[in-house]
Amino acid sequence: MARWPRLRFTLLFSSAVGVLLGAKSGLLPMLSRAVPLGLCLMLVFGVFEQWPRRLPSWLERWTLQVIAIAIAVPPAAAVIFAFTRLPGGPAFYHDRENMRAFSSLTMLALFLAPWTALGALVRQKEALARHQALAFQLERSELERQALEAQLKLLQAQVAPHFLFNTLANVQALVDAGSPQASAVLRNLIAYLRAAVPRLGEPATTLGDELELVRAYLELMQMRMPDRLEFALQADDAALTLRCPPMTLLTLVENAVRHGVDPSEEGGRIDVEVRLSGARCLVRVSDTGAGLRPTEAGLGTGLLSLRERLRLAFGGDAHLRVSARQPQGVCVEIDLPAEVGGR
Repeated sequence: MARWPRLRFTLLFSSAVGVLLGAKSGLLPMLSRAVPLGLCLMLVFGVFEQWPRRLPSWLERWTLQVIAIAIAVPPAAAVIFAFTRLPGGPAFYHDRENMRAFSSLTMLALFLAPWTALGALVRQKEALARHQALAFQLERSELERQALEAQLKLLQAQVAPHFLFNTLANVQALVDAGSPQASAVLRNLIAYLRAAVPRLGEPATTLGDELELVRAYLELMQMRMPDRLEFALQADDAALTLRCPPMTLLTLVENAVRHGVDPSEEGGRIDVEVRLSGARCLVRVSDTGAGLRPTEAGLGTGLLSLRERLRLAFGGDAHLRVSARQPQGVCVEIDLPAEVGGR
């Protein structure tokens, strides 16, 4: 029990005892004795709550506190009665009325004080148990959060080389083909990587930042295959500040280029849409490329990693869906909660 609530309870309880006994022996005299007695017993309870620091193994501290309070009642009451007698009057033990009041207060205190102390100890134990349970829950939540962050960073660390190797492979293809655009593509790649790589380690980014990276990436790929790649980006302004895991959109777009447009002889078009609808946000990346392979089982590595990163970031509140387009192509949709992000 905290100090102020304990003091407040002691004052109210001892005042009630004083009023109860004061009906026969005088209200003010009994209040002037019951309240100081209650404060003295509260002091004894607090002293033996801390002292001695070490107790024998056979003695519990609560037992010591209850016994100490019971022992302290008679001498404390005697001292209080001695100091509250009228000036020049006889000692309280020589006065029948005072002695009767002393006996009544002492007996009632001997009965009530130990039980009140036990009640306070029980409440104290319950409060301590609740505090420990809350501390344990907070610690467990913190450990779970750290584990999720570590898992998310591991997945992002897997995305980084996957993305870099694919992009460098595109540049290598231009160099091997002797394309005059190889130098320009390399310059754009360097500028793009300077903006993209620092964001790989961030725990979260915004859809607006993702769209900037996607635009730069698609412009880079369009330089590589100008006659085979078209793209369009459309997004609601209100959706640009929403948070998402890093490389979310870029993973979808890179997957569309690598598995859709690149393998197709005619190339294809990639459409990126970000739409806000109430408390939800829909991200759609569709292409008119080669489409899903009949022999392909499940999602590729990039989409599987993205699905796991979405799960870690939003729990079960984000969903990734892949479907075939007609007459050809693939559509990948992400339905996620509209949560405003920040840096």
